[in-house]
Amino acid sequence: MYWQNRLDREDVNKELETLVLEIRNKHKDYGYRRIYGEIRTQGICVNKKRIQRIVQKLGLQVTSFTRKSRKYSSYRGRVGTLAPNRIKRRFHTNIPHQKITTDTTEFKYYELDDKGRMVIKKLYLDPYMDLFNREIISYSISPRPSAQNIMKALEEAIDKTSDCRFRRTFHSDQGWAYQMKSYNYALNKNSIYQSMSRKGNCLDNSVMENFFGIMKQEMYYGQIFYRYDDLKRAIEDFIQYYNEKRIKQSLRWMSPTEYRLRLNAA
Repeated sequence: MYWQNRLDREDVNKELETLVLEIRNKHKDYGYRRIYGEIRTQGICVNKKRIQRIVQKLGLQVTSFTRKSRKYSSYRGRVGTLAPNRIKRRFHTNIPHQKITTDTTEFKYYELDDKGRMVIKKLYLDPYMDLFNREIISYSISPRPSAQNIMKALEEAIDKTSDCRFRRTFHSDQGWAYQMKSYNYALNKNSIYQSMSRKGNCLDNSVMENFFGIMKQEMYYGQIFYRYDDLKRAIEDFIQYYNEKRIKQSLRWMSPTEYRLRLNAA
């Protein structure tokens, strides 16, 4: 009788399955953990293992694209001023706009040259991240490593963080652009501490490295871009999605922007 009753009752997971499918349609790279978090934010109390079983049943496991390639390095030796490592991997802070980190990453796309041959071109992204909520507060995109673009993103980051009541710290690696006199002068002018990772130690800026990994897995690897503008637009769209819609467990299943707004409203 026990099994008969189980076979006769309606599928209790039907509504949940529909909801899971709706979430995956909006967020193609959400695994069961983020789907679970999204459901919890809607006020639905459900067990995480139940969501995992539904994801497995529907065949919605995430297939992340990975690709091993040479990591871009902006290090050119000592060409200017070096700063001590003030952050020392203390990436957490409860104060918005107090700790900011930055780095440069490289993307590749393809174009036809004058002879009709496919050639590899490059694009460079320079984002600035608030360690309070992992939000990208400014960035620049350029077809070559550019001091002008890095300074433009820096000035925007300085302006956006000017409301911080405490002295700010801007962290980076020892790349040539961050050793420039103009970069150092802009920070000193605004009473901002400069912090740098130790030479050849990517873990000293692992938060930004993690962001680059997430971005490339979710919007770059597995895709082929044939125009600079298409790749630039894809990066801009992803940064907006990352800031405003992509939830994080460390932010209580909220996006970086939502977490900041909730704090300001409290």
